[in-house]
Amino acid sequence: MVVCDGLADRPLREGGLTPLERAETPQMDRIAEEGICGLMDPIAPGITPGSDTAHLSLLGYDPFQTYSGRGPFEAAGAGLPLRKGDVAFRVNFATVDENLLLRDRRAGRLRDGRELEELLRGIRVEGAEILFRSTSSHRAVLVLRGKGLSHQVSSNDPHTTGVRVEGVRPLSAAGRKTARILNEFLRKAREVLEEAPLNRRRREQGLPPANYLLVRGGGTVPSLEPLESRFSLRGACVAAAALVRGVCRLAGMEVAEVPTSTTGVDTDLEAEVAEVERRLEESDLVLYSIKGFDEVSHDGDARRKIEFIERFDGYLPRLREMADFLVLTADHSTPVEVREHTADPVPVVIAGPGVRTDEVRRFGERSCARGGLGRIRGTELLPILVDLMGRSRKFGA
Repeated sequence: MVVCDGLADRPLREGGLTPLERAETPQMDRIAEEGICGLMDPIAPGITPGSDTAHLSLLGYDPFQTYSGRGPFEAAGAGLPLRKGDVAFRVNFATVDENLLLRDRRAGRLRDGRELEELLRGIRVEGAEILFRSTSSHRAVLVLRGKGLSHQVSSNDPHTTGVRVEGVRPLSAAGRKTARILNEFLRKAREVLEEAPLNRRRREQGLPPANYLLVRGGGTVPSLEPLESRFSLRGACVAAAALVRGVCRLAGMEVAEVPTSTTGVDTDLEAEVAEVERRLEESDLVLYSIKGFDEVSHDGDARRKIEFIERFDGYLPRLREMADFLVLTADHSTPVEVREHTADPVPVVIAGPGVRTDEVRRFGERSCARGGLGRIRGTELLPILVDLMGRSRKFGA
């Protein structure tokens, strides 16, 4: 299952075609000709997907039933051992002044927070076990473990500089204990960070100190029935994005470690495709998620999106030869002229033995709308594939 993050788009004002329609994609078009095509609403019509909720849906889980926040998936993607009932948060290292006025939400885009992680891991707060891990640059994850915890608390991130950072608030009675623990942890973390040797060096160099933590995206670790027990499939994941790796890890899939890059378009596609091939030797299903399309879309760069589409197109013959079935789709639309995710449906094709081919000859947002799959939802994709693989179970006598 090849998931092109943010591939789908809207027609550009110049020329009236989407970047996918403008790109030269002979290999995608060949797969469209060999397979059955359609449009897919990753969540539901009119619902704008996040990458986490979209990938949950593509793996057959109803995100309305299983999703409470992004934090658990980020934490799982970072490799933290999670348990049912844990509450996890996304974290930014940030800069505040002596009055708690927010000066920089990313602490001058701190390069590496691992030295600070070592200090923060020593903090203790009554009522919960605390796990903290720096992930990349200014980002980190925080996990609270204990009885009576809830994700129903506010973020302390004001999302703008020059305003005072307020404490975390409970959003319900269930969140009171968690808010207390978080506020005490944040207070102690500030004391530790103010005296951290790394921050002393940053001040001497004229750099913003990473002297505060902003928490958001809180969620309770979901209880997902493993993919193998639901569909009798041994699953694996190849993805550079920690968020996607976290979704797959919580679904019980094996997660590959692949090289990361500073930008998605610099992705080492050669290494990723080779890892897909290795994983297919011992797995029934490999989900391969590619990030670069989304990053250039958020940048509003149509030219680079077209170039990356054409670059990736060259790897599809190898991917097609590796397995009996190949699914090619996107997790959501990210139009370059919007620069954000939208609810537009995405193109999808399934190629493999026994597939009822249709008249579609080009892989694109509008051409796939004429395909034999029609318009489906993300949760329907994997059951369709499982049936084509001969792995489905009969419903009824």
